[in-house]
Amino acid sequence: MTITMKNNWDVIIAGGGPAGFFAAIRCAELNPKLNVLIIEKASQTLGKVIISGGGRCNVTHACFEPAQLITYYPRGGNELRGAFSRFQPQDTVKWFESRGAKLKTEADGRMFPVTDDSNTIAECLRESARKAGVKVEPRTSLLGVEKGQRGGFKIEVWKDAKVLHLQTKKLLLATGSDRKTLEILKSLGHSIVDPVPSLFTFNIKDKRIDGLAGVSVEKVTVEMDSITQRGPLLITHWGMSGPAVLRLSAWGARELFEKKYRATLTVNWLDDYSFDKALDILQRNKDWKDNVRKKVATNPAFSQIPLNLWKQLVQFVGEKNWGDVSKAELRRLANELTAGGFEVQGKGQFKEEFVTCGGVNLKEVDFKTMQSRVVEDLFFAGEVLDIDGITGGFNFQSSWTTGWLAGNILCKQ
Repeated sequence: MTITMKNNWDVIIAGGGPAGFFAAIRCAELNPKLNVLIIEKASQTLGKVIISGGGRCNVTHACFEPAQLITYYPRGGNELRGAFSRFQPQDTVKWFESRGAKLKTEADGRMFPVTDDSNTIAECLRESARKAGVKVEPRTSLLGVEKGQRGGFKIEVWKDAKVLHLQTKKLLLATGSDRKTLEILKSLGHSIVDPVPSLFTFNIKDKRIDGLAGVSVEKVTVEMDSITQRGPLLITHWGMSGPAVLRLSAWGARELFEKKYRATLTVNWLDDYSFDKALDILQRNKDWKDNVRKKVATNPAFSQIPLNLWKQLVQFVGEKNWGDVSKAELRRLANELTAGGFEVQGKGQFKEEFVTCGGVNLKEVDFKTMQSRVVEDLFFAGEVLDIDGITGGFNFQSSWTTGWLAGNILCKQ
């Protein structure tokens, strides 16, 4: 099937990602008589679904209380509270399982298909869209949108090296943070919160972590500019990553952008241990008679810190035995373990689930219907909105929810 200049549609959805597909499926299933079209500029649909979670697709998170769920969204949480009361992770699980894609919950709450294959989710969505009669056109870029004088929209697209013109009664934008789409929205009268990266790693050059790529600590507390996060931390070739860092990057996305990704990261390698508690344990290690003649570097005081990391954190002690460590050195070590400062010199990209904050100003959207408050019959879903969650399946969940809500209204002609 190839779209032509003569095409008139009831609903056009720009963006063949999770939000776009969910909205299209919901709309077409509720009203099978409608002509529904998804356009996607990439050569294949659902690209982010396929690569997310290391190719396993972190579909959602096992958090079934809307009041708690919204706490995982640095931006958009308040607006999503009502939305999640209507469609939340529990509903997502039922939706996919009813179509043969069963999910499982991992220890940290993340939910994946039991197949551990993201294609399970992508094919479930594609098959559901096909059965509902949704038409899908990849390699089709949105160039322009004009409001029709008698309602609806005139759509300009680029397809097969040609500019084509389509008409639709209703339009949903689910293109993520696509710059061209945001420019189009400005021309239609919407205000846009400038997109900046969220969910990224930190570039850090520091001898304390040099050569330790791949080393992880299961539970740390990281802090930057009064923003605190807890969780696993991974040392990489370029600095630090892992859930704790990614969550911190999400909450501090705008501040870090303004600082050009230069800041001091404070790491408590002992998670919630205070300086005094750490010092007390270090003092006991020094005083313990069996430890007096043992090297500090090869006899860690804390089992949760990997030995090769411990050796570099205590380098300043040199080859001393525990019995020879001074009180000043113990205090310095307690501070190093509970409040070590690391200079962030830039950001890396979290390639699997690259997310931005920014997009359509949320005050201009009705979250009961996902319809624009500025332009009639214009709808939004997914990351085109100024909504973003931390890593763990939360960004997909906001896409499922906003797509489902939009589909409920798009079906009404």
